[in-house]
Amino acid sequence: MTATDLSGPALQRRMLAAAVLASFVSFLDGSITTIALPAIERDLGGGVVTQEWVVAGYLLTLSAFILLSGAVSDAFGRLRVLRIALVAFVATSVLCALAPTAGVLIVARLLQGVAGALLVPGSLGLIIAVFSGPAQAKAIGSWTAWTSVSSLFGPVAGGLLVDSLGWRSVFLVGLIPAAGSMLLLGRVRDEARVGARAGIDVPAAALAAVGLGLLTVALIEIGGGAHAVVPIGPAVALGAAGLLVLGGFLLRNRRSRHPLVPPALFAARNFSAGNAATLFVYGGLGLGFLVLPLYLQQVLHLPASLAALVGLPATVLLILLSGRFGALAGRFGPRRFMTAGPLVAAAGALGWTLTGLGTLQVVVAAAGMVVLGLGIAMTVAPLTSAVLGAVPESESGIGSAVNNAVARVAGLITTACAGLILGGAVDQAGFVRAAAVAAILLVVGGAVSFARIRDPAPDS
Repeated sequence: MTATDLSGPALQRRMLAAAVLASFVSFLDGSITTIALPAIERDLGGGVVTQEWVVAGYLLTLSAFILLSGAVSDAFGRLRVLRIALVAFVATSVLCALAPTAGVLIVARLLQGVAGALLVPGSLGLIIAVFSGPAQAKAIGSWTAWTSVSSLFGPVAGGLLVDSLGWRSVFLVGLIPAAGSMLLLGRVRDEARVGARAGIDVPAAALAAVGLGLLTVALIEIGGGAHAVVPIGPAVALGAAGLLVLGGFLLRNRRSRHPLVPPALFAARNFSAGNAATLFVYGGLGLGFLVLPLYLQQVLHLPASLAALVGLPATVLLILLSGRFGALAGRFGPRRFMTAGPLVAAAGALGWTLTGLGTLQVVVAAAGMVVLGLGIAMTVAPLTSAVLGAVPESESGIGSAVNNAVARVAGLITTACAGLILGGAVDQAGFVRAAAVAAILLVVGGAVSFARIRDPAPDS
């Protein structure tokens, strides 16, 4: 079958919708699971360690393979890889839903993360191939907004599903947007390749995956308490080995003819600063969005649906205000919003520590989430604008992939550290500690933005 001309406006809109749905599947599944963790632990056992691995297993392979998958998409065709990824994601989602034990569920989540990693760069690469100029920037903005919404919408949908249909249903909801994306892709084929096939640095990808895997195992087991499988000494050794392997990845990437992370990108000040801010901001958000549902259900004993509603204000604020703050950042520059947004979000997380006073705990948690949501709305679009605006348009695809990888790695690290911060169990004191750590990370993210981000010079 011959390649399809992707330049028509109607087909461009259709491909944008397909790309958004494909990436929505991946990010939704990364967030919807958190609200189901208490139910999963009650059914399959394993304490905090199982809960951490259900989240971290997905983030681990997603983080490790997201950059490699971008190269795979470039080499073998974005549409072909996107279709394969959608089918793989559906298959692994069904495996998660049918998992009889915690071990099977964790393995299925690891496999699901690989499929999710193929979805993200593939969907973004499709946008890069279909759109150009100002239309491309607008399409990337739509893609970024919807992936952000999916991360916050997930717990709300998950709570309703857990209470009405059980935790296994949260792994099946992604089948709907996956099917929608496949239908929109239809029989469209990749355009004919021009030039040689892009190189793929498989050893670098393997080093990244092994290094992140060893570090994740170490952090989870060190904080696993009574449910830890690996003793503390070997766990520390695994962590050290993971850091060494990651160091090997950095050396390999710097010397590679086909680097997974092009070092030249980080020469741009706003790109390097924006990714540094991303590491701290998304680390804080990842920790906060993990421990809050656990606290509401396992300490305050709320049903999953009511616990999920506590997070609804953040979703609403992001939908209503992210575009407004994005426009303001375009007018005044991103620095002030990337500074103020994380500080406002930190105030919301710090407000959660007041639950330790023992009165109106649900109200305090909900109020903190409102403030946190406002801070996120102030941050997301300006952060994306700063990062993508710092790289040439021709490299916006890999630039966004790098930024997404940094965000996922940040969430992976703080998720793996959750057991250590909580003290091996979910209780009031552990939640207060986690809220304080999340607030500190957000403050650091705002400070990095203030110190390093530069607003573009106004047009003369």
